[in-house]
Amino acid sequence: MKITAISAAGKEAIIAILGPGDFFGEGCLTGHPFRMGNATSITLSTVLVIDKSEMLRVLHEQHDLSDLFIDFVLKRKIRIEEDLVDQLFNSTEKRLARALLLLARYGKQEQPETVLPKVSQQTLAETIGATPTQVKLFMNKFKKLGFIKYDDGIHVYNSLLSVVLHD
Repeated sequence: MKITAISAAGKEAIIAILGPGDFFGEGCLTGHPFRMGNATSITLSTVLVIDKSEMLRVLHEQHDLSDLFIDFVLKRKIRIEEDLVDQLFNSTEKRLARALLLLARYGKQEQPETVLPKVSQQTLAETIGATPTQVKLFMNKFKKLGFIKYDDGIHVYNSLLSVVLHD
């Protein structure tokens, strides 16, 4: 799922890309009267819709789910702060490398996804605040250096970490 926000001028920005098991729409639990973003499926997805009152009830009664939910919300908050710092201080190349690694779920599980579903260069550009031309340039560079491969999907190799870790 991609979560997007649209400016008054109609410009769309991707503010999050979610994967299996992630929550979205949790803002309604805080009493927000309107949505700040839109959720759009970018791959075949199954979504479980839970009524607000039911979610509140379950969070109070099922502590394991409550712990999981709180963990997710706190990690999302930290990720948003990291995204802001990334946008303010890092180059387009480093932002793209970080976005690909995050999509591959590096650091989120013991065995990261090595093949991502097809993600357009436009989507990647909207995710990192760049142009599709810049994304194409760096994707080609990463491919030439052996950090990624793309054909039926994007293959992300852990060597891409060197782009993010190198200053």
